[in-house]
Amino acid sequence: MTWNWQQPDWPNFTWDKARLHQAEAHFLLGIGKFVGIIKHLGSEDQERLTIDAISIEALTTSEIEGELLDRASVQSSIRKQLGLVAENRRVKPAEQGIAEMVVHLYRSFAEPLTDSTLFAWHRMIVKGRNDIKDIGCYRTDEQAMQVVSGAIYAPKVHFEAPPSSQVPKEMARFIKWFNRTAPTGSKPLPALTRAGIAHLYFESIHSFEDGNGRIGRAISEKALAQSVNQPTLTALAATMLIRRKAYYAALGAANKNVEATRWLSWFAGTTIEAQRRTEARVEFLLDKTRLVDRLRGQLNGRQEKALLRMLREGPEGFKGGMSAGNYATITGTSPATATRDLADLVCNGAFYRTGELRHARYSVAIPLRVVLPVKLDDNGNLK
Repeated sequence: MTWNWQQPDWPNFTWDKARLHQAEAHFLLGIGKFVGIIKHLGSEDQERLTIDAISIEALTTSEIEGELLDRASVQSSIRKQLGLVAENRRVKPAEQGIAEMVVHLYRSFAEPLTDSTLFAWHRMIVKGRNDIKDIGCYRTDEQAMQVVSGAIYAPKVHFEAPPSSQVPKEMARFIKWFNRTAPTGSKPLPALTRAGIAHLYFESIHSFEDGNGRIGRAISEKALAQSVNQPTLTALAATMLIRRKAYYAALGAANKNVEATRWLSWFAGTTIEAQRRTEARVEFLLDKTRLVDRLRGQLNGRQEKALLRMLREGPEGFKGGMSAGNYATITGTSPATATRDLADLVCNGAFYRTGELRHARYSVAIPLRVVLPVKLDDNGNLK
């Protein structure tokens, strides 16, 4: 098997610019819409949106790699990193490290990419690990760096990266390319194109002993933020997690040569889908604020507690809906009181009910916003 980095024209990636034209324009329009919407959020909701968006990316970029982290610990660490009030929670190294990385990315998106930045990110995301030899530096192991699956006795090689001896030279060239193609660089590229090529290019070098996926996705986020001169808060990793099988398949298909149109089409569609997820979260926050304001003074303490618990689930809603049993457990009340409280919440328009008797389920009276997959057809049209 010959890989892209073994091709004579590596790393001169090629792609069909016309096929990406509509997606690029759509992304920029989406950014304008997002900026317009968040202006209507209060400072508290803007802070909550930022923390939620950053923490979701921290959790999901780790989950893509099979690492499940504690949400509350990640959020607590992010709040601390941002200088906000946080509870005195003991946070494990993994949660602390990924929180440090996403906050650093959020704050320093405009700065040029450097070896030092990448090394710092690597130290953060492997914090607490004692199974890695090369921490905060490029890999040095002489053994081949391979992405494999299957049984040990019959592994399937999905990709083999350049030898460690080539990595410093390859990364110097990659960093130079990344900074040169920035909006302020000598050869700027459109937002989605640059972010997509950056991810594929970096993953093809696979420069670290571990953590390449998380760092590669962070590089894409940095590229997107630089393109609009502000953090996009785009749910990119969260969407890639939902589309994880397709994500790996798209990367796997792209690592054989330097023609990147198919990969960029997939990346562009996924990024626009991620952008729509962020828009849905902002619109949910606006709806939530209107609902809470309308209900102020009308609910008892139990009802307020249950409502706030359901609202924490975000635009996707409380999984399966709230049952009377759930309500009784959350509020610590009797089944009879739970039934009366829930009926009252329906009457005043806070909840709506589906089902009857023991099958009754309650949801917050805020429209659910279902974000569908976004793909580009052969002509570059979004579908």
